[in-house]
Amino acid sequence: MGLTAWAYSLSESMLAEPLPRRWAHSLGVAKRARSLSPILGRDAELLEAAAVLHDVGYSPSIAATGFHPLDGARFLRDQEGADERVVRLVAHHSCALLEAEERGLRRDLETEFELERPELVDALIVSDMTTTPDGEHTTPAARLDEIVQRYGPDTIVGRFIQRAAPEIYAATERVEGRMSLAQATTQPM
Repeated sequence: MGLTAWAYSLSESMLAEPLPRRWAHSLGVAKRARSLSPILGRDAELLEAAAVLHDVGYSPSIAATGFHPLDGARFLRDQEGADERVVRLVAHHSCALLEAEERGLRRDLETEFELERPELVDALIVSDMTTTPDGEHTTPAARLDEIVQRYGPDTIVGRFIQRAAPEIYAATERVEGRMSLAQATTQPM
């Protein structure tokens, strides 16, 4: 079984029944990741696998700390023997270090999981932050607003996402710039 087929199967088994909305979101994030393949080269499959698995840590069967990037990465590493790069992307998706800091888990996340290459981190940020909870495409501004409204501005998630907003916007600009360049170089003159 290939990396992406395995990732979809695992994510579905962990999320589809107990958390159908989270599963729909994960499918949307993976679709968005696939759309970025022109700038990912050989890492396109890797990013899609990480995208569909990024929220697996919400699964009630593995949630331990309540911090889904850490729970998901630990599960993928310890129970599934997953590709190390997929694990690192799941661990650090969407500015997770900032949320880990809010939760008192930054040291755990930093010491257990290295950061993946910045261009892949950016691509996963954009894939997640341009996908609604129901798996539809959206803008980063609308997604950030939705998160703050859903959790509240003074909650751990609300505070974290507001702190992460500048990096999310910067990642979006970098990815959009790379996509524009890729499209310009493939367009006939």
